[in-house]
Amino acid sequence: MKRIGFIVNPVAGMGGRVGLKGTDGVLEEALRRGARPVAQSRAKKALERLNGRKADLVVVTSSGEMGENVLEDLNFPTYFIVHHPNKKTSSLDTRRTCEIFLGEDIDMILFCGGDGTARDVYEVIGNKIPIIGIPAGVKMFSGVFSINPQSISKLITKFLDNQVQIREAEIMDIDEEMYRQNNFDIKLFGYAKTIYVPNLVQKRKFTFQSENEDESKRDISYFIRELMKDDTLYILGAGTTTKSIADLIGIKKTLLGVDLVKDEKLVARDVCERDILAHIEGEDAKIVVSPIGAQGFVFGRGNQQISAKVIKKVGAENIIIIATPYKLSQSPHLLVDTGDEELDRTLSGYKTIVCGYRMAQRKKIIGGDPFREVQILR
Repeated sequence: MKRIGFIVNPVAGMGGRVGLKGTDGVLEEALRRGARPVAQSRAKKALERLNGRKADLVVVTSSGEMGENVLEDLNFPTYFIVHHPNKKTSSLDTRRTCEIFLGEDIDMILFCGGDGTARDVYEVIGNKIPIIGIPAGVKMFSGVFSINPQSISKLITKFLDNQVQIREAEIMDIDEEMYRQNNFDIKLFGYAKTIYVPNLVQKRKFTFQSENEDESKRDISYFIRELMKDDTLYILGAGTTTKSIADLIGIKKTLLGVDLVKDEKLVARDVCERDILAHIEGEDAKIVVSPIGAQGFVFGRGNQQISAKVIKKVGAENIIIIATPYKLSQSPHLLVDTGDEELDRTLSGYKTIVCGYRMAQRKKIIGGDPFREVQILR
């Protein structure tokens, strides 16, 4: 029997679909824009497949939305409440819970949140206890997260059976206020112990910079411009590769946001899910996205504005994925984590990725149930 510390950040990820790129310091604004909690549902999805292995766990957690509610809903047989946060929780509650974990003979800490939560956990725990994250934030650049919530049950099962590696992984975070202003300054805060199983845990983000990269982005841009049709709305995702398209047609794009373009003119800048849904109503539309460097996520990391609802309305056949050859060489496969398992399965399989001027590669995209996908990869 293993003892697991369990923490849920109730507000994690709420800034994503409303275009705030995080919730640090702007929770009230996120709520004003109609943001809805996502952490509870993702935590449930992470643990609901443990089935008979629940009896092999003793879970130590905080009350209410910080852990207890999920465990109660999933009928966990053995769990203990060690911290009672105020109704309005904060990072101080995460830190206080972790301080208590240090005296509870914990074998592993499972947290649900993003990079900010990972950093809070790490700054208390250090490398004393292995940690693993359920991805629920807007940005997850650190190397301590599973590829999607569904992977967690498999990871815990392997942890119980002593079939995981314990290794160090980077804790990364950025200044969210600077991030909202299109200043991407990611920092390394340290190395945490984490559990690792190949294909179930994501890599940390890398940024690729070289003259060849810039040339590849220009080549991609020229080709995408040729492909652009009149009277079609283009949803341009975040990143330098998509920004190169906007630069070519003379549009000032948000580097880290999502923008809408039609007939080579800017329709809307730094949009949220609701904005996108309003603009694509009655329009022919296409999505142009680039995967995150090294992590390989096409959807579900940093571009939650392009939600499952948006993708379904536009149609999977109207998605254009672009990436430089070097970026593709660093990712054995690509990933999707839209929060909708059925859609993730639809988006999975071998897809065409534009990687140059009239050049493309076929790359496998993985999403949905990792139990099935890991067998395929072996």
